[in-house]
Amino acid sequence: MKILVCISNVPDTTAKITFTDNETKLNKNGVQFIIGPYDDYALARGVELKEQFGGSLTVLHVGEADADPQIRKALAIGADDAIRINAESLDSYYTAVQIAEVAKQNSYDLILMGRESIDYNSGVVHGLVGEMLDIPSYSPVMKLDIEGSEVTITREIDGGKEILKAPLPLVLGCQEPIAEWKIPNMRGIMTARTKPLNVVEPVSMEALTAPEKYALPAPKGACKMIPASEAETLIRLLQTEAKVL
Repeated sequence: MKILVCISNVPDTTAKITFTDNETKLNKNGVQFIIGPYDDYALARGVELKEQFGGSLTVLHVGEADADPQIRKALAIGADDAIRINAESLDSYYTAVQIAEVAKQNSYDLILMGRESIDYNSGVVHGLVGEMLDIPSYSPVMKLDIEGSEVTITREIDGGKEILKAPLPLVLGCQEPIAEWKIPNMRGIMTARTKPLNVVEPVSMEALTAPEKYALPAPKGACKMIPASEAETLIRLLQTEAKVL
């Protein structure tokens, strides 16, 4: 089985975010970056499938050289090789085009990625890639089993879960509990240093969108405690101050 796992390089969830260039770019100074948490689930399940069925697992990232440590971590977890498309990920469509171009050249049986990245949270890249490759895509996938060339997936839907069967190839956006995150061991870290990380140039194209301005959420206000006996006061404050009624 030939598996491609796409990973994002995102700020740690505990990082304090600021912006530069008139609030149009993320200030990366002092920010710790990690593999996207949902991509970590996709990677973990991909490693399990490779161990179960054999074949190869390639990690793909659209980004610049500062993501190489996260790519090496993915190699240490169990990927066989990696591809980094040497370009800033400008928007979801741009990223999807780059992924699809690599996929067209290599004919993967299964393309896994997180349901969304935790920086922009667009949640559309898997669908775009599937459309560009003319193969089905599903998300968010919580369970994935393969028998022969048929895949059984469980995905989350409004109000419950849906179980689907589909033939390979597929593009899937993953989330917990599809697999448990894997921590690279010392042997994996050492072997990752010698695994190939191929840097390729992007397909030339213009991004369809560009940020005009970023803004941080408003700071939380002070908490007001209203006695249970003063329901009228609570309702008035919800109407006049919180403005949620």
